[in-house]
Parts: sequence; structure tokens; C-alpha cells
Amino acid sequence: MTDTPLDAGVPRLAETVSEVEDALLSRWPETRMEPSLDRIGALMELLGDPQRSFRAVHLTGTNGKTSTSRMVDALLRAVELRTGRFTSPHVERMAERIGIDGEPLDDEAFVRAFNDIAPYLAMVDDDQPHPLSFFETMVGTAYAAFADAPVDVAVVEVGLGGAWDATNVIDADVAVLLPVAVDHARYLGETPEAIAQEKVGIVKPGSVVVSAQQTPEVAAVVAARAAEVGATVLTEGVDFGVVARTPAVGGQLVTLRGARATYEDLFVPLYGAHQAQNAAVALAAVEAFVGGREPLDGELVSAAFAEVTSPARLEVVRRSPTVILDAAHNPHGAEATAAALEDSFTFDPLIGVVGVMGDKDAEGLLAALEPALAHVVVTQNSTARAVPAEQLAVVAREVFGDDRVSVVSRLDDAIAAAATLAEAGDSVGSSIGAGAVVVTGSVVTAGEARTLLARPERRPAAGEEA
Repeated sequence: MTDTPLDAGVPRLAETVSEVEDALLSRWPETRMEPSLDRIGALMELLGDPQRSFRAVHLTGTNGKTSTSRMVDALLRAVELRTGRFTSPHVERMAERIGIDGEPLDDEAFVRAFNDIAPYLAMVDDDQPHPLSFFETMVGTAYAAFADAPVDVAVVEVGLGGAWDATNVIDADVAVLLPVAVDHARYLGETPEAIAQEKVGIVKPGSVVVSAQQTPEVAAVVAARAAEVGATVLTEGVDFGVVARTPAVGGQLVTLRGARATYEDLFVPLYGAHQAQNAAVALAAVEAFVGGREPLDGELVSAAFAEVTSPARLEVVRRSPTVILDAAHNPHGAEATAAALEDSFTFDPLIGVVGVMGDKDAEGLLAALEPALAHVVVTQNSTARAVPAEQLAVVAREVFGDDRVSVVSRLDDAIAAAATLAEAGDSVGSSIGAGAVVVTGSVVTAGEARTLLARPERRPAAGEEA
């Protein structure tokens, strides 16, 4: 890959989504890091600083950012604010990362948004020691699209960390910190406290910090940053939180205590205690953003939560047998997934299909899932970063034992093998037979499974006739 992915002159404008994707993928990948806001700052300046044309809610943390951002988005729209939403990574389509009024950009809008900034990309590349990355270009596209819409407020999820993340050229009214654990240790640090130091970089002077429950060490980092910049802190368990939750068909019923009022019997169509926690954080964030002392309208809050979706977050995509997709990709996320599977479902046996990226703690993730799974089919997604299935199987056998591990390299075949085991029941030690499959281990794995399962056709295996 070269350091000048686009020609020095003004690039030809894209005509199709494929051309946009090719242009984006020709840039530095998200896994290649050069911590600096200089490149994205230079692009913003050339574009007329679109990020200053709207207010913002900025979210960071180890897990839960995407689901929480979608809840924040829904609540803000319920109070009649026009929203932009930026999340990452995408599940199936790059354009999913950029949403306006709760809907991702369609193909035509995505091409138009990219073309609006394309003439300026080479100018930044030529003036900087390193070219704009894929992620920086996506952020620039999003912020320009939000300004063009225009939106009242952007709900922005960081890509990695906080302080040096390209999204951090905004000065958000509200900074949201979801639970902080160890992930991306190569880039962010080996301890939650070190990682928190990076993440609190999104907290700006005079803003409100809405923090999920944290370890005492992380909470101290949050408090120190807030004191440094004069921010106000709202803390889960002190200023807001989950009062009660009951698993229900299609999700859960929750009662949430916000910073101003208690909101009873809200239906959240997502599974697990962690999603109830995310809902409490989202509610407090929107209360803080709207300001004033009056509570939000309870009927509007109820309607907003009832419409929330979060693809590939314990998402049921097929029946007979049931197939669930989940984007858990680190031990902390896998622990929440395992707890939610036990809490909200009664499938037996539950068969896992797991494909993990090479920079993740595969052993920790598998160990967190082990109590919930009767058997695991290890596989791999299509990216070069995926751990080869045979290599992952070595780790899985240490965690599950030889008898509870199968190896199927191709994802579609792995899902089919897991479905057969789930339907068999007795073959994996269950006498009930009402089995299910959960596909997890990576956002990419879950996304590729979602694409496969949305299409009835199956590409032929090696040696088969098409």
C-alpha cells in the first residue's frame, strides 16, 4: 500500500458505491495507527469546519457504544431534534456508519456525501506526512453530510480510544463513557486505568460526562479529567440507573431512574442486563443534552425505546433452528453475551459458531462463552485479520475440551454444521432438542453471517456443482 492512495490531482468523482468503497479501502486501514488530529483537522478546515455546525453527544467505552448511540438517537428524535449518527465498525455495508434521522445513508446519498469531500482528500494527503486513513475519511464524510442535511445534533461513536480518535474534532455537549475494560491493548494500554486516560480525552470544557458504572480506578480517572476541564459528572448508580428489569418476549421491560425522574415499564426490544444498563446511560445522556429541570415526556421515552434496533447484538435472524448473531469480540463483551443468553433464552443445546480476529484475546473470549455453550464450531471470516480456524481450534480445545469442539473453516458451512447439532440435541448431550445457534466472536463474523442468512441461496462448496 502506498502513502499516496489517491492521485495528486483532483480525483475522479465516484459514480457507484463500489467505487466509493474501493477509494476508501485504498487508504490506510483502521488497524494502521498514527495518533494525530492534524490530518482530520486539516480536512475539516478545508471543508469549512462542518463539525462546528451542529451540537453533539460523543460516546466511548469498551463495549456498548453502538447500541447506546442508537438509543440516544431514538430519544433525541422523539424530542423532535434532527439527528446524525456515526458508528463503527459497520455490520454489512460501509454506509451503515452514517445515519440521518435514524436511517443509514442509502447508496445514492453515500456516493454523494463522499463526492462532496473527495476533491479535498488529495490536498490533505499532499500536505501531511501521512495520508488520510479510511477511518478519517469516513469521519470527514459523516461530518460533511451532517452539516449538509443539516442536523441539530450528531450522535458520534469513537472508533478507537478517544483523545486521538478522528471523531474528536467535535466539542460535544455530552460525553458518554460506557464501561471501560481491556481491549485494543496494543494501542491503548494494558490496564483499564491506562485505557481510560485515552478515552476521557473526549471530555471537553464545560461539558456533561455521563458515566456507566466503572471500577474505582477508572472512576478516579474520569473524576480527574472532569475536574481538569470543569465538566459535570453524572454517574450510574448515583445519579441514574436501572431500577428494575424483567426479561420479556422480544426484549425486556425496564424501569429506569433518570437524572430528573423515574420512567416505569419501558419496553426495550434488546436482550440482556447490559442493554438495560445501556438504556439508563442513554436516557441520562439525553436528559443532560436537552437541559433544564423538567423530566422528558414519559410517553415519548417509551415510544423511542420501543423502536430501537441494534443489528448483530443478540439479534435473532432465523428460526428452526433459531440463529442468533452477536458482535461480542472481547472477553468483557462475551461475558455480557453469555449472561444475556442465560437470562433471556431457554435453548438447549446452544451451539456456538465462533470466528475471532487475530488481535483479540481469543482464549479469554472463549472462556467467557464456555458456560453458555454445549458445543463450539470454530471458523473464520473472510478477512486477512481472522484467526485461521485450525489455529483457533487449538485454543478452543484447551477451553472446551476435544469433544466439544468442531472445526469448519468456511462460515456458511460452519453455521450449517452448528444448525445440525442444534437440531440433533441428543448428539451433544441434550434430551430436550430445542436447540439454537449463536454466531459470535467478531463484528465481521456476525456481519458476514447476517449477509449469508438474509439470502436463501448458498454458494457451492469446493467440489460441488453450482
